[in-house]
Amino acid sequence: MKMLVTGGAGFIGSNFIRYELSRHNETEIFNLDKLTYSGRLENLRDVEKDPRHSFVQGDIQDGAAVEKIVEKEIDVIVNFAAETHVDRSILEAGAFVLTDVYGTYNLLVAARKHDVRRFVQVSTDEIYGSIEEGSFKETDPLNPSSPYSASKAGGDLIAKAFHTTYGLDVVISRSSNNFGPYQYPEKLVPKLILRALHDKPLPLYGDGKQVRDWIYVEDNCEAIDMIMRRGEPGEIYNVASGNERTNLEVAGLILEALDKPKNLIQFVPDRPGHDRRYSLDVSKVRRLGWKFKHGFEEALRKTITWYGDNEWWWQPLLKDKFVQLDAPWSE
Repeated sequence: MKMLVTGGAGFIGSNFIRYELSRHNETEIFNLDKLTYSGRLENLRDVEKDPRHSFVQGDIQDGAAVEKIVEKEIDVIVNFAAETHVDRSILEAGAFVLTDVYGTYNLLVAARKHDVRRFVQVSTDEIYGSIEEGSFKETDPLNPSSPYSASKAGGDLIAKAFHTTYGLDVVISRSSNNFGPYQYPEKLVPKLILRALHDKPLPLYGDGKQVRDWIYVEDNCEAIDMIMRRGEPGEIYNVASGNERTNLEVAGLILEALDKPKNLIQFVPDRPGHDRRYSLDVSKVRRLGWKFKHGFEEALRKTITWYGDNEWWWQPLLKDKFVQLDAPWSE
């Protein structure tokens, strides 16, 4: 199978490439990534010499660059390429629209033109908005709260439209909050880990009781692989593990694991449009045969250990204003 993975130098994309290469010997991967601040070749150091993996630096906003790869008789496109950071989207939404919507459109056009067998759109639970009780199903209306989640919703809708209008074989995965190795430390879990390691305050928005359903990145990669191989054309699949925790609970577990005092937690004013709770119904993906393997506490300990053992990876990132140990965090 010839596979184009876009955004493959990012967090989930690089973990997905690692997953595919370790489990499917027949897979040949073309990895297209712009190498923005969060797309890093360091994320692929352990697979960079694998002959089944080819890296190409390029932007999915560039239709010609996309077509140059897709015309290589690509069988499957898996689209991870996206701007994903909520706080950055609040400050400057344009880049999110261009990448998450227009970039996805470029990929779909190339997929249709060159008869790609399947297009996998990798998305997020945030497009549903907040839910007080129960869990979102794939058929529920979209109600995004931030420019980031709105742009991801736009990408999903244009992908779904290419299936309905042109018959392109599209499947969509929507996962809950991922965490694990190689996650850029603007995100909650790695940011709190790095701050705790340095005995810095852990600021939490509002009262810290926003609820997220946490999934270990390898479990999500397995789900995406299963959706890619077994999903029905035109269908959407929610992916989550049922590990719902408040941000305050997550911070407390990280401090406990590192034997740091709880008084490092500090509360700061909430951000605009902050969703209170995310929760997904995953019965549909379970019918494909998927089930998560990593419990939250076990996976969090593995993640803390990875960041503790890999300072070479994160030390150069501390100059980023969204990563600096004295800057506010976000998801």
